[in-house]
Amino acid sequence: MLTRLSATELHKLLLSRQVSTREVLDAHLERISRLNPRLNAFVTVAEERAREDADRAQKLFDEGAPTRLTGVPVALKDNISTQGIATLCASRVLEGYVPPYDATVVERLRSAGAVILGKTNLDEFAMGSSTEHSAHGPTRNPYDLERSPGGSSGGSAASVAAELAPFALGSDTGGSVRQPAALCGVVGFKPTYGRCSRYGLVAFSSSLDQIGPFARTVEDAAWLAWGITGHDPKDSTSLPMSPIDPASIHGGTLKGARFALPKEMFGEGMQPGVVATVRAALDKLAAEGAEFEEVSLPSTRFGVTTYYIIAPAEASSNLARYDGVRFGLRADRSDPISMTEATRAAGFGKEVKTRILIGTYVLSAGYYDAFYLQASKVRAMMAQEYQQVLERFDAILSPTSPITAFKIGQLSEDPMALKLLDYCTIPANMGGFPALSLSCGTSEGLPVGLQVLGPLRADERVLQLSLCIERTLGATSRPPEA
Repeated sequence: MLTRLSATELHKLLLSRQVSTREVLDAHLERISRLNPRLNAFVTVAEERAREDADRAQKLFDEGAPTRLTGVPVALKDNISTQGIATLCASRVLEGYVPPYDATVVERLRSAGAVILGKTNLDEFAMGSSTEHSAHGPTRNPYDLERSPGGSSGGSAASVAAELAPFALGSDTGGSVRQPAALCGVVGFKPTYGRCSRYGLVAFSSSLDQIGPFARTVEDAAWLAWGITGHDPKDSTSLPMSPIDPASIHGGTLKGARFALPKEMFGEGMQPGVVATVRAALDKLAAEGAEFEEVSLPSTRFGVTTYYIIAPAEASSNLARYDGVRFGLRADRSDPISMTEATRAAGFGKEVKTRILIGTYVLSAGYYDAFYLQASKVRAMMAQEYQQVLERFDAILSPTSPITAFKIGQLSEDPMALKLLDYCTIPANMGGFPALSLSCGTSEGLPVGLQVLGPLRADERVLQLSLCIERTLGATSRPPEA
């Protein structure tokens, strides 16, 4: 069954001409048509464009010039611009918007011969942790259709877990790649801030956003990261670094590797089953020679509060462009001011409106110093604190999410409970650190994620250690066949 194979396995079959790019694509399109009505992972399936991509990819094989991504299907979170394919950010305010250009990551994937399957569901403008705040309705977790896949990149995580796509891209602002990866039992990787171009990513919080890959193995995630990283002059925050090198992640060992375990991420507020599963995984790593030391990172407890000042502040500025004039929804009103007011009232969902109000408030005269300035100081303190620990250790290990997948609607009446789901993932965004989540087992039949957080620009080292961990822990579970 082609959809069950990893991207690396598909590449080998394609390279040996045992299957064609069309056969690989058709297998995934058939599975999407059969399962997506229940999962709601895809919001747009670009079947026609995907067939064109597959035919171009086959020519690369015929000409002897394929890459590791050639012919492999990729799903894209629907806040990544795609020329000729609607990009709606799960929001009514962008109703009917079709970008005139591809994001840099999409250009690079197409140049490598990847096949773009379509666009995946998300929390509106990537603001959420459950993929419930979507104009398209919630995405469902392949392990249990009554449960959330996490968010905001829930559609991408669910599509990879349910074998609708071997690869997917998401965006990670406070954990939106890693947290849903944990809840869906797949690999999710957030590169160092600036390692991957944000050109064409619809902005939420510009100093925190980073595009990252989903895959079913660490090696696959490394190859997708290779395809999308590297310097981009169109992004002023892009680092002058070459693409991530997947070949360099092999040959590592856990023997003598030193890991910090933050006590703030193993205690109060963590689901006991999650901690027990992670601890059991750590015991297996210790048997391979890994060394652990408990550390304290006191700033961690301020992360959620700090994030929910900085991110909404930046969002209130970024979302000001949706005025009903240039693109998307336009309310029918006689004057520009009432048109803009009516457009935003009708187009934005409750969560987005709430964050815009919070962001505008913390930036307003009289409150800027008390809120945004203080939050910026805490952010700097957190980044420094984590960096100092990482100078003594190879990486910081922790649970990715405090809990396993929760039932849809279970936390909707408690917005702080939803926001606390990013407790372990936010620090990586605050400091720009690379971080990866991989499945380390299950608790009561639901996946548990282990987070590997490394020093700035040490993306290859994070991937190398994660590959060693993955091989030590062995195969993890698959969701039940739908």
